[in-house]
Amino acid sequence: MLKALAAMMLCLAATQAVAQDRTALTSRSSASMAKLIQDGYEIKSSTWTGSKMFVFLQKDQSAYACEFVNVTTTRCGAIN
Repeated sequence: MLKALAAMMLCLAATQAVAQDRTALTSRSSASMAKLIQDGYEIKSSTWTGSKMFVFLQKDQSAYACEFVNVTTTRCGAIN
């Protein structure tokens, strides 16, 4: 009985840690590639990884990586 209770407490603690980690990931700044270019970011590099294309943009000391989800949609996130 004690082992089951300890295992349940461990699972609850792990679940809370994962939830906090996901909140931290989603709170990072994100934007579309079009918005970043409008804001003055310049394309510095691009690369193919398998079937996905990534574009790296930079302005001053700020940088973003953008993944092409499809032809019209990008998913960008701050990398610094």
